[in-house]
Formats: sequence, C-alpha cells, structure tokens
Amino acid sequence: MSALSPLQEAVVVGDWDKAAELTTQGVKSGRDPRAIIDSELQPAMAVVGDKFSDGEYFLPDMLMAARAMTSAVEVLKPLLGQSGVATIGKVAIGTVKGDVHDIGKNMVVMFLKGTGFDVLDLGVDVPTERLVDEVKREKPDILGLSALLTTTMPVLDTVIQALKAAGMRSAVKVIVGGAPVTQHYADLIGADGYADNAGKAAGLCKRLLTGKHNAKVKE
Repeated sequence: MSALSPLQEAVVVGDWDKAAELTTQGVKSGRDPRAIIDSELQPAMAVVGDKFSDGEYFLPDMLMAARAMTSAVEVLKPLLGQSGVATIGKVAIGTVKGDVHDIGKNMVVMFLKGTGFDVLDLGVDVPTERLVDEVKREKPDILGLSALLTTTMPVLDTVIQALKAAGMRSAVKVIVGGAPVTQHYADLIGADGYADNAGKAAGLCKRLLTGKHNAKVKE
C-alpha cells in the first residue's frame, strides 16, 4: 500500500480536527471538492475498512475514523452545492421493523456521505410499508436494509417481496447487511448486494451505480 497523504492519515487515525483543517487548506489552495472526496476521503475509508476486516481495527476505531471523515465532508458540503457537482446517487437506508440497532447503520451513513452519496436515513424499526412508500416517493437509486437480529433477518425478504408486489423492485437496487446476514442469505432473498462492514457497503454502492460490480459477489 502506498504512503498515505496527510489528510488520509488524519482520517485513518481518527483525528477529526486535523481532517477538517487539512480539508479547509485544500479548498483554499484551489482543490476541487469532488477530487478531495475521490482521491483522499474515499481511499482513506477503504483503508479503514480493510483494517477492520483484518482485525486490526475495532468498532471504536471505525467510529473515530468515520467522525474524522464526516468533519472533512462538512467542510466540503456547501462547496459541492455551490459548484453544482452532482452526487453519485441517492441511498435510502434503514434498520427493518422490530430492530432498533443503529450503530452499524449510522456508520454506513457516514461512509456513504463521505463517498459522495445523497443519503436518506430512515432510522430504526422502520415498517415495511414505509420503506416501500419512501422508494416510491424519494426514488433512491439504492435501498439499504439492516438487520442485526436473527429474528428480524427474515424482514429483509419481506421488504423485497413488498417491493415486488408494489411493482417497485426493478426501480431500486437493494443491499443488505447486519451481524446475522450472509452473502448466501442475500442471494437467497434476491438482494442486489451484501457487505459485512460500512466501508465495503459504500464501495459496493458506488460500484452498483457505476456498473463495475457483479452484485452477486460478496465485497
């Protein structure tokens, strides 16, 4: 792996003050906001995701890195709007009905924002009917579903079936995740993708929309 830039290092080690400072410096020097996301923040979070997968990082490390990334994104947000730069796409995400766990979902939200997505966070314990309604109303490119309990995992399938019944399944990519969820289960219920951590989920979403990812292959 090549050496990290100062901004990438700040994100990887979770130094949110430094991340914001370096991002501000980059903007003042004339760097394009989208370039900062694409060449600095996204690669940094990929490193964090790899460290988590390898067992080098744990949940607190992931949260610190996500906070650092968020501090950088907050600097860039108004500039992205002013420059008219389009987001990569829209992702609606929520934890399914009967499940109130949100740490994993919240990390995915932060990673997605840092990658350049417009994110609609639907919260936890989201009824299937609302998920379908949000897809109809908001027209997201991707619907992210989280289930952290074996008892709520079947709701992932319920949502996909409800989208089919509403004639909306072809209108949105569905990705799933959560502690009990596996690639096999994602394939079984017909999800478009599966990832086992936040960094991989963000990368998966980007590749699903750029057509560079086989949705049935685990991240």
